[in-house]
Amino acid sequence: MKKALFTLIWVLMAVSVFAQEQQVRFFSHRGGRMEFDENTIPAFESSYKAGYRGYETDIRMTADGKLVILHDSNLKRTTDTEGVVEEMTEAQIRKARTKKGNKVMFLDELMDWLDSKGDVTYVEFELKTSPVDLYPEERLREYCDKLYERVMRNKPAGATYLFTSGDYRGLRYLQQKHPGVQMLLITGKPCNDETIALCKAMGIERLGATMDGTSRAAVKKAHEQGLIVSLWPGQSVADAMLGIYLGADFLCTDIPVEVKEYMAAKAPWVKAVY
Repeated sequence: MKKALFTLIWVLMAVSVFAQEQQVRFFSHRGGRMEFDENTIPAFESSYKAGYRGYETDIRMTADGKLVILHDSNLKRTTDTEGVVEEMTEAQIRKARTKKGNKVMFLDELMDWLDSKGDVTYVEFELKTSPVDLYPEERLREYCDKLYERVMRNKPAGATYLFTSGDYRGLRYLQQKHPGVQMLLITGKPCNDETIALCKAMGIERLGATMDGTSRAAVKKAHEQGLIVSLWPGQSVADAMLGIYLGADFLCTDIPVEVKEYMAAKAPWVKAVY
């Protein structure tokens, strides 16, 4: 306990030195999955009421080609139903309820919600195309085409709508079909020479890497290479402060309300945007 407290204090002191000239953007991961019912309208609405205008979400495709907001391929963890999303129909999934009693959200509903707000400025749409055998090439193309069309249909001028993934196939397809599309490469590795080089080789200007193993020097190098760095996970205030110290441009958070309240009360010198 003492060691953890010392580490947090050290991080806070270090951040206070570097954050004076640094701005960091926080966004609500799955609508704030550790505070709210992840990937549901109530979650996004709660984050919105807390002042967030940046979000992340996950999209899968049903057996009959409908795009649904779910992180896992199987419904078991988050709903009262079990089954593989990609093997179920829209009608079957609409009968399910989350374990907190909410409806499963489809992409059209999320986009309508975003449109109704009018001031959301940042959204990451993660391509959930794993396991890869559920998305063979033809199905992957159908998925990407439908996702791109619906997301971009009513995109507000000036807003950043990103397509993100750790599955290179979908990102490559979007690049080829829609030159200039804004993307972020997700990796389970830290920001380092390898992941910086991979982004550069793929022509992707945003890197989503893990904090574990990331150094401030590596983030600085990524910036020098013209990359925007987003770090994860964001499960605690300590994660948020570490990400700031490392020099991240963007930080996801699973606890949006707690982080925002902490920043206001304990770290007002951090130039945080939500």
